[in-house]
Amino acid sequence: MTQAAQTPTAKPSVELWAGIECTVNRVGDRFFDQIERNGHDRRIEDLEQFAALGVKAIRYPVLWEKIAPDGVELADWSWTDERLNRLRELGIRPIAGLVHHGSGPAHTCLTDPLFAEKLAEFARAVAMRYPWLDAYTPVNEPLTTARFSGLYGHWYPHGQDDKTFLGALLNECRAVILSMQAIRDINPKAQLIQTEDLGKIFSTPLLSYQAEFENERRWLSFDLLCGRVDHHHPLWDYLLNVGISAAELDWFTANPCSPDVFGINHYMTSDRFLDERLDRYPSQTHGGNGRHQYADVEAVRVCADGIPTPKELLREVWERYQGTGSPTGAPTSIAVTEVHLGCTREEQLRWLKEVWEDAQALQQEGVPVQAVTVWSLLGAYDWNTLLTRREGFYEPGVFDLRAPAPRPTALAMMMRYFAEGRTYQHPLLEIPGWWKRDHRLLYPPVNCKASSKASEPLQTVSTRLDTAAPVLITGATGTLGRAFARLCEIRGIPYRLLSRREMDITQTESVDRVLADLKPWAVINTAGYVRVDAAEQEPHVCRQINAEGAAILAQACVQHNISYVTFSSDLVFDGNQSYPYLESHDVAPLNVYGHSKATAEQWVLSAHPCALVIRTSAFFGPWDEYNFLTLALRTLAAGQPFIAAEDAIVSPTYVPDLVNTTLDLMIDGECGLWHLANPGAITWADLARQVAEMAGMPTNYIEARPTEHLGFAATRPMYSALSSERGILLPTLDRAIVRYLADCELVQR
Repeated sequence: MTQAAQTPTAKPSVELWAGIECTVNRVGDRFFDQIERNGHDRRIEDLEQFAALGVKAIRYPVLWEKIAPDGVELADWSWTDERLNRLRELGIRPIAGLVHHGSGPAHTCLTDPLFAEKLAEFARAVAMRYPWLDAYTPVNEPLTTARFSGLYGHWYPHGQDDKTFLGALLNECRAVILSMQAIRDINPKAQLIQTEDLGKIFSTPLLSYQAEFENERRWLSFDLLCGRVDHHHPLWDYLLNVGISAAELDWFTANPCSPDVFGINHYMTSDRFLDERLDRYPSQTHGGNGRHQYADVEAVRVCADGIPTPKELLREVWERYQGTGSPTGAPTSIAVTEVHLGCTREEQLRWLKEVWEDAQALQQEGVPVQAVTVWSLLGAYDWNTLLTRREGFYEPGVFDLRAPAPRPTALAMMMRYFAEGRTYQHPLLEIPGWWKRDHRLLYPPVNCKASSKASEPLQTVSTRLDTAAPVLITGATGTLGRAFARLCEIRGIPYRLLSRREMDITQTESVDRVLADLKPWAVINTAGYVRVDAAEQEPHVCRQINAEGAAILAQACVQHNISYVTFSSDLVFDGNQSYPYLESHDVAPLNVYGHSKATAEQWVLSAHPCALVIRTSAFFGPWDEYNFLTLALRTLAAGQPFIAAEDAIVSPTYVPDLVNTTLDLMIDGECGLWHLANPGAITWADLARQVAEMAGMPTNYIEARPTEHLGFAATRPMYSALSSERGILLPTLDRAIVRYLADCELVQR
């Protein structure tokens, strides 16, 4: 079904760029390589998919650590030879990144006195190898990298003082200047596209001095490159007091290298709020400066008036640096060089749309915004721990790597529309992003005077939620239906949760009437006959609800041009194998319930080929009282025996994971059969033992018995574990149980 309407517009004057998360950072003696983890180092075919997005340029890794870890004379250019030349053939301009949040090869680091000269040597070799390259970012986000490596101790060399921080920053900025000098010896027209994250600091009145200092410090990398750090600079005395010599600073004023493009990377967590009232915030946010103790929290979570808009930030950059002369003589411009939001799909779409529209509006006001860069084409790994640990936490980007090949998400379609000068329209874009909704506030709100555009009042958001086209959810009394309603509420997805009385899915007239009245853009069918054993005595009722009702909904959605999602079960299989079932395996149900679901799959996909049919199994979650895990814990807590099958193997599914992933797939426009279960195959008895052990409860009351002794009326497969050939989208069962236990605690509070 069509989810995005196209509105012809003029060709965009703001260019669409893209980028790959390519950090190679160092923690101790370990290097963390994003390109290796996302697999792009092995998939040149990714470049064709990138080209299909319509991007004009791509921030692309030509990384010192990877090409010349043992010196330029031993450099291996084979990978970049192939990739850069292919980009050239595809008509995409590479913006070569030489160091991306790294500290160089193992033989150097950010505090090495020769770091700058060594990087410049590599930069010269790159320019000689590829004299046609005309855009470079020698060091990505120098200030941010210096803070993480020299001030906060996250990355090598793990400094935690101003001297290490500033030494690293000056080294990086010297490296940028010397690298560009070396590159321009080969290609005088090569442009410096310098990136930085310009997070803004807000505070209580008591801490205004600290906020003022940090707000001045955020410009330091750009100011150094532009030769502005002289005796009149607000941070001159601070730099000298830390131990930086006047001669070191004078070198920058004598060797300015102003960026051709000021590239702004900005994230939701970049803006911070400082507050000395520590009791308002969790202990992990507490810190200080030696003068005052204070909490440092995300401004978006506490500022009642919201955070600065992308438009406000870009204008601030331009007002500070307009008229700065570039050594190439080209007009100076600004660009958004990273747009990424690690969140649900509709929030990713909302954020990209906001940045794109703000950039266009600013350009129309006369500010030379050259481009917006959609970042993290292939997503990113472990940024939730700031790349300090390797835990496998993955955030999808324009493509989702959890499929056998990179799978385009709805962001890919939005990018194609933007590149072609069309407006991407979707009902979910009518709702403001979470950063503009009141529920974003986790702490007592304060007036930060952060933005001229405050978050929308709750009443306004409520009105927009009520008037926007909804998602229609059937099954108001069921666990899954209520879970979809709960998470749609949190995600800002307008919905209507309907009971059978409000819409009887087995009656065509009832379905047509409700669809015509409510005009949903999608229907999620969670209604169903779920009593597996009772179905053996009521086969016609089970078939009517599970198969006929699902098919009636499918036919109606086709007629009304509505997206459709429905659910099937692992019980469509007979269990005569010992490895997880995939979507392509033949169904062979053993009971009435399984037959009804297998029939539903066939009828639904015949009527609505782009319906999304989710097979799943063994629900558990924090919001209902009767799932297997909750019953097990409650029974064991009461000191009573808990009986579970010792020979039936399943793949349990955590309901919040299932619901969130289903919503993302629906927004992406995915079709057909998809298995969604938390990876893992386990018997019911072992599942009870595992959750009891993880909850710190004794397991001696768990009684494991053969399935045949449990008195079930319906025959069940002894093995019905699920996996997927389309993509493993849910986290492992172990992680799901950890989150289940934590979420249960929150619910009980």
